[in-house]
Amino acid sequence: MEKRRVAIVTGGASGIGYALCEKLVSQNVFVVITDINHELGRQVEEKLNKETINARYQHLDVTDAESVENVVKEVYQEFGRLDYLFNNAGIAMYGELYDTTLDDWKTIMNVNIWGVIHGTNAGYRVMKQQGFGHIVNTASAAGLGPSPVSAAYGTTKHAVVGLTTSLHYEAEEFGIKVSALCPTFVDTPIFEKAKAIQIDKDVIMKQFQKQKMMSPEKLAKLTIDGIHKNKVIICPMPMRRTMDVFFTLFPVAHRGLMRLVCRVSRNARLV
Repeated sequence: MEKRRVAIVTGGASGIGYALCEKLVSQNVFVVITDINHELGRQVEEKLNKETINARYQHLDVTDAESVENVVKEVYQEFGRLDYLFNNAGIAMYGELYDTTLDDWKTIMNVNIWGVIHGTNAGYRVMKQQGFGHIVNTASAAGLGPSPVSAAYGTTKHAVVGLTTSLHYEAEEFGIKVSALCPTFVDTPIFEKAKAIQIDKDVIMKQFQKQKMMSPEKLAKLTIDGIHKNKVIICPMPMRRTMDVFFTLFPVAHRGLMRLVCRVSRNARLV
């Protein structure tokens, strides 16, 4: 009898991470839920284990390379395999570049870039050893084009896309698959939790609420479908197509949209 597949999901206690955990469990994958939020993590563990043992929570700060490596090694040693690693933990930040301090940069880079690097480095070594596995790194549509008034966030997501798409081809020889998840507007707490630098967050949130939000559950289904197809970049198709059209065929319209983003954000400045 084939062993049950095993996944690690960082940032698995809420939002996209939680939806991914639910979807994986529905496909008979045992999930190790990792998150920095102990209370939420335990709640997710309890929800997923109502019928039978499907998951367990483990506290993890992805900025700590040693902790990430230890979790990956421990899971591999316990189950003898690691089928999926979702480097999903991330934070958002809004503000113009001249208002963004070096400490702000370090904070977001430590989570969004180094957190993904820590997970990818540890997971890739284990998967290379076993000869299979799939790494999914959560980036953003902001990693596929310009992101004015959130340059620090956009920078981290471009880095994740670059890392992931490059490794996708390196890893093929070893039987490992690697995908970048690039969500657009998904109804998760990340927008509310984001740090707003010299910007009235209420104004920004009202703009977000005008967007048609995708549910985390729908994105999770789209993600798993993309994994089965071994897509390099997994992104909601309407948005991906729109971005391609804007960037390639209508550069004037695209520049107008980016300038509109700047105007809206500057109207929300606190000082």
